[in-house]
Amino acid sequence: MRPNRTRFRHIVLEQLKRSRWDIARALLCIVGSTGMALVAPWPMKIIFDQVLLGKPVPDYLEPLAGLLQGERAAALAVLALALVVIALASGIFAFYQVFLTSRIGYTMVNALRGELFDHLQRLSLSFHNRARTGELLNKVTSDTNMLKDVFAESALTFLTSALTISGMFVVMFALEWKLALVVLATFPVLFLTLFHVLKQVRKSVRRQRRNEGKVASRIGELLMSVPLVQAFGRERFERERFESETAESMEESIRTARREAAASRLVEVVSTAGVAVAVLYGGYRVLDGAMTPGDLLVFVAYIREIYKPVRTVARLSARTSRAAVSAERISEILEIEPEITDLPDAIEARNLRGEIEFRNVSFGYEPGKPILKNISFHLPAGRRIALVGASGAGKSTIANLILRLYDTTEGSVLIDGWDVRRYQRESLRHEIGVVLQDTILFGTTVRENIAYGKPDATDEEIRQAAREVHADDFIERLPDGYDEVLGEGGSTISGGQRQRICLARALVKRPSILIMDEPTSAVDADSEALIRDAVRHLQQDKTTLLIAHQLQSVQDADWILVLKDGSVVEQGSHEELLRRGGYYCELFRIAAETEGVAVRVGV
Repeated sequence: MRPNRTRFRHIVLEQLKRSRWDIARALLCIVGSTGMALVAPWPMKIIFDQVLLGKPVPDYLEPLAGLLQGERAAALAVLALALVVIALASGIFAFYQVFLTSRIGYTMVNALRGELFDHLQRLSLSFHNRARTGELLNKVTSDTNMLKDVFAESALTFLTSALTISGMFVVMFALEWKLALVVLATFPVLFLTLFHVLKQVRKSVRRQRRNEGKVASRIGELLMSVPLVQAFGRERFERERFESETAESMEESIRTARREAAASRLVEVVSTAGVAVAVLYGGYRVLDGAMTPGDLLVFVAYIREIYKPVRTVARLSARTSRAAVSAERISEILEIEPEITDLPDAIEARNLRGEIEFRNVSFGYEPGKPILKNISFHLPAGRRIALVGASGAGKSTIANLILRLYDTTEGSVLIDGWDVRRYQRESLRHEIGVVLQDTILFGTTVRENIAYGKPDATDEEIRQAAREVHADDFIERLPDGYDEVLGEGGSTISGGQRQRICLARALVKRPSILIMDEPTSAVDADSEALIRDAVRHLQQDKTTLLIAHQLQSVQDADWILVLKDGSVVEQGSHEELLRRGGYYCELFRIAAETEGVAVRVGV
């Protein structure tokens, strides 16, 4: 089934509309280039027929009669100068045509790439969980760049070629229609054969692009796993696996190149045969006196020029096939509708109290595989809430539903009495601070990483947030302080330092609700003490939801929700749950039996 290209076409047409003046100027250059190609052989024809052979001046050259009937040396010099002028004009037209069409193409690709990037950001997490990162990267970069050939070179080059071929045939039919028919007779055979070959090229290119996407995904996955590969000494194994996966792509690329070469050579053979037939037949016509040597010279020059655009078309057709496949791949992404969208009458979330309620909520990431099963609970505003349970119990899923990264399958999630689907997504997420277990930082300055939670944050707000999470001291010791550029993912600072910057990022926007995925689970003891103190500070006057992996971190919580197999099996304070002797008590007993070492009870 072919993808619906409505959105893709809309983006292209809008950008073409913005580039209409560049397109108009490029079309003028095309007309100029075509004109120069038509007149290019005529000075040589006149030199042969009128200057060297002294033939009578035909009626259509009557304006040049004075020059041609005068001094031959002067006429020869003028015609030679005309050759230089035509070549110079042709070069100027060609230069501006390439410049303008390239600008149109790059502008188009830049706009399309921006739209695709923006669309990918809007697509729900369920899409990104299924998609292969490397293949998406390939579509954003390689596929969009491939389209430049269509927008910049191919479209207007096809037009140039069509105008040139049409104009030359008009002139040839005017000079000698029988010889023009001989040349024209080669075109149906040529185009039918090219159509067949290029159809095969397009199929091959489609398979090639698909394989390249898989290879890109494999490379991306491998580069993210280099520490693991080296730690296990699996470099040779990964090399062999990579080679086996790239072999198919290589074979398909070779097949594509072979078919493209066949198309080019086919045009070469047919064009040479056309020239030979034209010279043979035209030569007889010259000997019979039906044509002049200059006429034959124009024919031969035109035939070579006519087949040159055909060769260009054959080359560009292969390129266009690649671009068409890229357009299909991009259209497939653009036509995917985001699962999480704002309602037409959605309201802005502002200054929320932080009251959270789940009403009969069921949810599953895949149909038929529920993660949450008809759960209900109510969390008053300003309370410290802990979620505990085994791996896969649904703790992180609850956080995802509050953030509206997913929508419930059944039931409703309410904040301050309003269904989260009634809020504008961006405003809702601005009111919620998130601290993840896996610290995610960008390869930019410390200042920009903290301000990511509030782009318009002042320098004092940034520093205040850092001080409140005990990050200001170590930041000031960095060589460039807050302007220190971190390595990718924050790799140039320690885990505890990264986590404190993440806490500052959550705090700087002063959220109404704070969601934390055990921020102390992967740091050293000193950093853990600092972070725990910062967390206690962060929890003041706001609803805090702590996804707990270590039971020792939940004892101070106002309320604890205990999850098991997607259901809330217990809830209450730490002391109440211990007194009941249920599932929570069992988990806590296991932790106590580890002789003081915190036991991880799930993600």
